[in-house]
Amino acid sequence: MKATLERAALLRCLSHVQSVVERRNTIPILSNVLVEASADGVLRLMATDLDLQVVEYLPAVSVEAPGAITVSAHLLFDIARKLPDGAQVSLQTADNRLVVKAGRSRFQLPTLPRDDFPVIVEGDLPTSFELPAATLAQLIDRTRFAISTEETRYYLNGIFLHVTETELKAAATDGHRLARFTLEKPEGADGMPDVIVPRKCVGELRKLLDEHADSAVIIDLSASKIRFSLGGENGVVLTSKLIDGTFPDYNRVIPTGNDKLLRLDPKSFREAVDRVATIATEKTRAVKMGLDTDRVTLSVTSPDNGTAAEELPADYGFTGFEIGFNANYLKDILSQIDGDNVELHLADAGAPTLIRQNDKSPALYVLMPMRV
Repeated sequence: MKATLERAALLRCLSHVQSVVERRNTIPILSNVLVEASADGVLRLMATDLDLQVVEYLPAVSVEAPGAITVSAHLLFDIARKLPDGAQVSLQTADNRLVVKAGRSRFQLPTLPRDDFPVIVEGDLPTSFELPAATLAQLIDRTRFAISTEETRYYLNGIFLHVTETELKAAATDGHRLARFTLEKPEGADGMPDVIVPRKCVGELRKLLDEHADSAVIIDLSASKIRFSLGGENGVVLTSKLIDGTFPDYNRVIPTGNDKLLRLDPKSFREAVDRVATIATEKTRAVKMGLDTDRVTLSVTSPDNGTAAEELPADYGFTGFEIGFNANYLKDILSQIDGDNVELHLADAGAPTLIRQNDKSPALYVLMPMRV
C-alpha cells in the first residue's frame, strides 16, 4: 500500500475513528485502525470495540499502490496531530511496518495483518428512515444527560427509541429523573422495534453530527443492531449493537394530575440554584424550594458550610409548600430549556414533578423530589 493524504483530512478522520478505540485492550488488534487504500483514490479507515464500529472514507491526494493494513489508532492520531499544518502525509507499507512520512519527519510503526481485523456483521436491517442531523442532535442533547451510569441496570445505559402511531419518541432515565423527546414519526419508521441505543454510540454519534449539521442522517436498524450513515457516499458510517434488555414502561412515572403550576425564567432559576448550591456537599446536594404567591425561596443548609438562600420572582397562585430537589439534576434539566419560560407542574413534597417549556414543547422532564 502507498498513498498520500492531506494532513487536515487525515487528522479529522482519525479523530472520529480513534475515539471508538478503547485505551486498554486485551486483544491487540482492537487497538488498531484498519487503513485501506483503493485504486479509485479513496482511503477507508475503520475502528471497532466489538460493540461499536465506525467507518470513514476520505479522498487521497494519490494512491500509488492499493492495499490495506492495521496500525495503532492512538499512535497514528498523535503523529497526525503533531505534524505541521498543510503537510502532505505519505503512508506506505514495507516489511510489516507502516512508514509515515511528512516533510522531514519519518515514522516506522508496527502493524498487524488486515485479515485478523474483526468486523461487526450487521445482518438484515429492515427498518430504514431519515432524520435531519440538527433534529437528531437536538433529540440526543435533550435526553442523554439522564442516561444511567449504573452498570447493574444495564438496560438504562442508553437512549430508548420507540414509535407510536404518529410519533417517534426518545427517552432516558436513571431512576431519579426522566427525559423524553417527541418527534413526528419519520417515513419508513412503521413497525420499528423498540430499541435501546448504548451511551457510547450516542456520544460518538453526537460528535459526528456537528460536522454534518446541514445533511440528513440515514438510520437503519433491526432489533439487535443500528447503523447511522452521515455525509452521503464518502461520509461516515457508525454501526452499533443495541442493548439487549427491556426498557421500563416510563409512561407510568409521568404525572398527569399535578395541579400546581409554577412558572419561572429558566436561566435566572438555574443560576440561582447554582449559587445557593455552592455550599452544598456530597451529602447535602438537596436544594429546598419554598413556594409562595409570586415568589420562590431557594435554600441550602450544610452542617459544614453554613446556609444559603435566594428569592426569585415567580408566577405561582396556589397553596404554598416546600419541596427539595437534587441541585445538579435540576440544573441539568433547566439548561435544556430554551426561551424565557419554564413550567413546573407540582403536586406535593413527595410526588414527582413534571418540567417542560410549555405544552407544545417536544421535550418533557420528570424529576423525583428529595427529602429536605
